Parts: sequence; C-alpha cells; structure tokens
Amino acid sequence: MYPYHFSLVSQTQVLTQISDKESQVGGQERFARRQGKPLQGSSSEVILKSNTDHSMGLGFLLIVLSGSLLAQVPAAGQASNKLPVATIAASPVRPLAPSDSKPHDDSFLIGNDDVLAINVWKEPDLTRSIQVRSDGKISLPLVGEVQATGRTPVQLEQDIATKLRIYITKPEVTVMVEKINSDKFNILGQVAKPGSYSLALAPTVMDAIAIAGGPGDFAKQKAIYILRQNPDGGQSRIAFNYRDFIKGKNLHQNIKLEPHDTVVVP
Repeated sequence: MYPYHFSLVSQTQVLTQISDKESQVGGQERFARRQGKPLQGSSSEVILKSNTDHSMGLGFLLIVLSGSLLAQVPAAGQASNKLPVATIAASPVRPLAPSDSKPHDDSFLIGNDDVLAINVWKEPDLTRSIQVRSDGKISLPLVGEVQATGRTPVQLEQDIATKLRIYITKPEVTVMVEKINSDKFNILGQVAKPGSYSLALAPTVMDAIAIAGGPGDFAKQKAIYILRQNPDGGQSRIAFNYRDFIKGKNLHQNIKLEPHDTVVVP
C-alpha cells in the first residue's frame, strides 16, 4: 500500500546487521585482552569503523526515504487529480455620493444668493431649485413672492404651505439649502481694497476695515456705518466711529458682521 514500505524494512535489516557487527567486534576485543593478544586494529579504530558503518546506514535510510517520497510528487506537466479551485473576483463597491443639500437647522438663516431646493409633494410643477434674489425674496407659481432672507428653512416651509392651502389641501412642503452663497459681506468707499469678503476672514467691523487695507487719507473715520438687511425686507443703518475705537472708546461698537452686511467708509 505504501511505496516506501520496502525501504523501511531494508533499512531495519541494515541497522540490525551493523548492531550485530558492533557486538561481534566488541566481543572479539574482550576475548583477545583476556588471552593477552591484541586485536588486529586498535579499539578506537574498530569503534570508528563501527560508527562509520552506522552513519552510512543512516545516510542510506535518508536517501531511500527521500527517493520514495519524491516518487509520489507528480512531474512537471503531469495532470493532477485535484479539482481546480474556483475563484470569484470581488466587484468594486461604489460609495454613495454625499448630498450637497443641508438638513434642517433651526439656527441657520437663509441669505441672499443662497440656492434653495423646494419640494411640494405630488406637485412636480411647484418643485424646483431657486436662488434667493438680492432683495431677499423668491417667487413661486400660485404662491407669488415670499421673503426668504432672514428666515430658517422651516419658517419658509410654513410660509409657502400657508399660501398654497388656497389651492391644495394639506400641502406638504420641504425646503433644503442646496448651496450657501450668503456667508459674505461687502465693504465700499474710502478703503484701499473695496470688495466682497468671507465672514470667516473678517468677523467684525474692525476686521473688515483692516482686511480692506484700512481707511483712506480722505475717509471720514467718524462717519463709517454698516447697512444690514432686516427679516421684514427693510434695512438698518449702524454707526461706527473708527476714530473713537482706535482711542479705546466705545469698544462695544465693533459688532460682529452678518451675511450680506455692507460696511461703508465715506
């Protein structure tokens, strides 16, 4: 059954013969000593020869075993009886694209130029994306103009739904902010670099004046003011005395700017 069975039996016979030979040599040496006759060849030579024969026997066993085991390995090109293992390539998983729309946030106020996604359930003609105008309003079919700037998305939903109830029973309105364009302010007049800037760079009035290069030589530093849009569509004017502030007076006037504030340096 096993291809190396004969080799093991043969090696056992070899080792037995070597052991018998060692015993025979040892007996001859003891007999010669009792008779006062030296054995041909020294004791160390006999033992060395015996060990050498034993090592040769072990080497023969290793050679026989190696040859027997190698005979079981199929040669190159020889067909194997093993069944091929099926491999399945994993298909790449495409990640879901994140939405650009902003979820409801009661603290977020819609500003001019923001882009809104307005959805009215089961009313595709009223569902659309619309940008808030510079006057802070949007216009929709059946609804007309609605104030958007200064309102939260939830408040705007309620305003639109109220006006739609004349035409639709229980309208369901959703307002999402698709893109925020209202996080900027403007600075005009006697400054080195007038223009539009991000609130992240200049959150206060003094920051705004500094980022614009400071007031010019002919600027009326005591008459600077901020124009701010009100939720009702009106506009407020807030005074700022630059000369007093740099002297350490009326520091409370360095207010935080809001989206679409306009700083005017006359």
